[in-house]
Amino acid sequence: MDVLTGIGDMQVRAEQDRLAGKNIGVVPTMGALHEGHMNLVRAARSACDVVTVTIFVNPKQFGPGEDFNSYPRVLERDLSACEAEGVDIVFAPEAGEMYPEGFSTKVAVAGLTAVLEGAARPGHFDGVTTVVAKLFAITKPHRAYFGQKDAQQVAVIKRMVRDMNFDLEIVVCPIIREPDGLAMSSRNVYLSSDERREALALFRALKKAEELVASGTRKSADILEGMKQTLTDTEIRKRDYIAIVNPATMEPVETLEPDQPVLVAVAARVGGTRLIDNTIVTLAE
Repeated sequence: MDVLTGIGDMQVRAEQDRLAGKNIGVVPTMGALHEGHMNLVRAARSACDVVTVTIFVNPKQFGPGEDFNSYPRVLERDLSACEAEGVDIVFAPEAGEMYPEGFSTKVAVAGLTAVLEGAARPGHFDGVTTVVAKLFAITKPHRAYFGQKDAQQVAVIKRMVRDMNFDLEIVVCPIIREPDGLAMSSRNVYLSSDERREALALFRALKKAEELVASGTRKSADILEGMKQTLTDTEIRKRDYIAIVNPATMEPVETLEPDQPVLVAVAARVGGTRLIDNTIVTLAE
């Protein structure tokens, strides 16, 4: 496994692989890798000749007062995990390499980024799209792999790829959960044992939504009320949002229609940790 830190070195290697006719898959990450990331790596490994994992804690997607400085950084452990899964290349640049002095360019997607995560974290998605656009230019993939847990991020990146004519495929892999249902996240390490138990309320709220839809409930307001009750029955009070939206546009859906999937999304603070989770549900005929 090659570990590269320079942009030029990564671009040369990617171009060599492309000229050799190899299919490149990239898994962009901020490190602190867990089983959810490894699932993306395995999906890439099964479909691509070359698998590249990027590890970069991107300062531009963190807002004031967020956890940039405390975000877990465990590069040696991450490298071991990547090597065990047969990753070919890890690209792990420093911030100064990605954003040299005088850097002044921003990639922004309008509309999709103004709601939900975008409203709760102003500027967050501009940082995401800017760094992902750079990573695509540097690693030159044919396919890029992202997790469904960051559903709005997936929609934003898909829109950027479409609008900017990036010649690659976005592959979305399912949420990977702990045995008790908690969605895997690098930020789960912040949770105390009590907070971790409390965090399961997010999963229970999503299961409640699935149950209501399966029973034929069509009105989003009714589904959201059931979810809120589930959360109110716990100590989770600091909710950023609970929403039912179109998974591609993030526009609110008031009434579910048969065979039209909707995204049910929730974001809340458990102790000092902000967690997000979601599920895709479809009203049956």
